[in-house]
Amino acid sequence: MKKFLFLSTFALAAAMLANGCSRGAKKSAGGAPVLVAQAFTTNVPVQIDPPPVGHVMAYSTVTVHSQIQGMISQIHFQEGQEVRKGDPLFTIDPRPSQAALDQARANLERDSGQLEYAKANYSRDRKLFDSKIISQDQLDTDKASLDASTGTVAADKAAITNALLNLEFCHIDAPVDGVTGGLQSYVGNVVKAPDDTLLTINQIHPIYVQFGVPEQYLPEIQRENRDKTLKVAVTFEDMDEPPPQGELTFIDNTVDPTTGMIQLKATFPNLRSVLWPGQYVNVTLTLSELTNVVVVPSQAVQTGQNGEYLYVLKSNQTDQTVEERRVVIGVAYQGVTVIKSGVQAGETVVTDGQLRLAPGVTVSVNATGVAGSSTNSPANSK
Repeated sequence: MKKFLFLSTFALAAAMLANGCSRGAKKSAGGAPVLVAQAFTTNVPVQIDPPPVGHVMAYSTVTVHSQIQGMISQIHFQEGQEVRKGDPLFTIDPRPSQAALDQARANLERDSGQLEYAKANYSRDRKLFDSKIISQDQLDTDKASLDASTGTVAADKAAITNALLNLEFCHIDAPVDGVTGGLQSYVGNVVKAPDDTLLTINQIHPIYVQFGVPEQYLPEIQRENRDKTLKVAVTFEDMDEPPPQGELTFIDNTVDPTTGMIQLKATFPNLRSVLWPGQYVNVTLTLSELTNVVVVPSQAVQTGQNGEYLYVLKSNQTDQTVEERRVVIGVAYQGVTVIKSGVQAGETVVTDGQLRLAPGVTVSVNATGVAGSSTNSPANSK
């Protein structure tokens, strides 16, 4: 009886094990479900990784002061208005300057008459001196009077020039193209020259974007910048138009020893005023472009103890199995990774489901797709 019970229990266990193996075999026969895509060739731009954060700076900032003291009588613009060089901004009450000009002209007329008298007197006394009628002292006195009158007339002319300048300074015009900031003095305020600030103007056409990169990229940037102008693009949150495009125009002459960063500047035309001083942006600095390189979706690349690898679907087989390939990768770019060696264009690689795979495992392809490419967006440099 015991022997029969033991044999029955063993038979039941064997039946359950066989049934489990049978189910496993059926599952294996269906293949491990995976997603795949084809490797393809494209052009891949190379950029700094990670993309640096930059801030927008005005191309130039001009603080407007009055060059004369006086009361503001008119303001010719609205705060935040875009102005062109030469546009009127302020008018300082011109009456005191006009009065000073009239006084200087009157002084010139008076002193010019005295000069003519001094010239005539000296000419007459010169003849008398030659006839030995007057002394040398008298002639010297006449000459000194003539010189003094000449100097007085010259001073009057200079005073007129200064008065004309002061009258011109009553009209303050925009020194550059730009956008006006907030008013700091209003109609009726008396401004002191040159202490009081009236306005600040930021020039934004063109405009700068300043950003820092690690010093390790400096040699490559300098090398590439010698042969061509490096392109720079920027993006920012909630941007609803194509990224503004600019050019690298400045490399600082010193690496910051505390951060190991070097500051760069890019210049943007900013014709549509998309960029604004003080704004923070993500910067894409394109160093070069890799042409006709093999790429695969980045999720296809796996990392193991011996480096990067991926699973490739074997070709010319009725049963779909995979093989493991060691690869040498390059830059990553918009969801794809450059494969320097290990995979050829047109081969099919596994993009999802790698955890269930090993070399020689049969797979069931649930979906296939060819990753798209775009050569207009820069890649990340490794």
